[in-house]
Amino acid sequence: MSASTGAGGVQGTVGSQGTGGVAPSAFDTPGTGYFVPLPTVIQEFKLINLTPAVDVEKKLLIRANINRPALQLAGFFDYFDANRLQIIGMVEHTFLSRLEESLRREKVERIFYEQIPGFVVCRGLEVFPEMLEFAEMYGVPVLQTESATTDFISEAIRWMKVQLAPRTSMHGCLLDIYGVGTLIIGESGIGKSETALELVKRGHRFIADDAVEVRRVSAETLIGSCPANIRYFLELRGIGIIDIMQMFGVQSIKPTQAVELVIRLEAWDPTRVYDRIGAPEEFTEILGNNVNSHTIPIRPGRPLAMLCEAAAINHRQKKMGYNAAEALTERVMNQVAGSLKIHDHY
Repeated sequence: MSASTGAGGVQGTVGSQGTGGVAPSAFDTPGTGYFVPLPTVIQEFKLINLTPAVDVEKKLLIRANINRPALQLAGFFDYFDANRLQIIGMVEHTFLSRLEESLRREKVERIFYEQIPGFVVCRGLEVFPEMLEFAEMYGVPVLQTESATTDFISEAIRWMKVQLAPRTSMHGCLLDIYGVGTLIIGESGIGKSETALELVKRGHRFIADDAVEVRRVSAETLIGSCPANIRYFLELRGIGIIDIMQMFGVQSIKPTQAVELVIRLEAWDPTRVYDRIGAPEEFTEILGNNVNSHTIPIRPGRPLAMLCEAAAINHRQKKMGYNAAEALTERVMNQVAGSLKIHDHY
């Protein structure tokens, strides 16, 4: 079972309706290389398009950050990023309302001249006529929302960071095991899908099989999901494709999950010495983020699903401040120290 490109976007197609595709050469930037079509943003945040004559279908957002152009309205354009969505809040609106019309026209046109992707006027504020005039002249849409400025900016940035995050596709299975996003990887045919099926049967939730799309939304967080065309399907050799949602119900699936733990399955190698203590910890690097990992050797009779559960629970304990390996080491060291004291006494 194979997947096409990541969650949505169509490579190199301007105005495609997918979310998070690869930006065409006309929009090449030093950013992530992904884009979100403006119509997707309009739909997601229920924005009102005040300039229906402006074609928004080919407008692409390639920056997750948003700009309030207070300094630009004052005439300062150094380091101005014209690829960002521009926000008009109460401060900017009040400033413009106090300017003479001729000066306001000059200030507003200067920003439209930069070919920004669009303006969003928050709080349902009245839009100045010259904004609508220059919007049609320069082909820049003006949108409106009733949301408070800060609320809209924070939600838009959070959402855009996910859509535009650097990403990679990994071969494996992603599940939510006791609240821990666990990515099971290994060579083809090692038993990843069979282990995932057993975990789902034991009550854990399934996110993806075969192709796991992982996005780096921050320096600390990786979010995993499944391409839409194979979502919730699981491939089992000898049986074929099964639909996890239809077979086990909606309680058995999740659309996304933070990737917190990597379990690598590999064939048992009698010449290798496997970790039996858990100290020091192992890590797997994904998109520059280090993720806790374990290597589990495969041998007939080993209960893989139960071992994955134990790894997830152990990971949760470490996050809560308890490390069994460190507790055992401390107990042994205290016992040794006590024995030495007794020996010195005699």
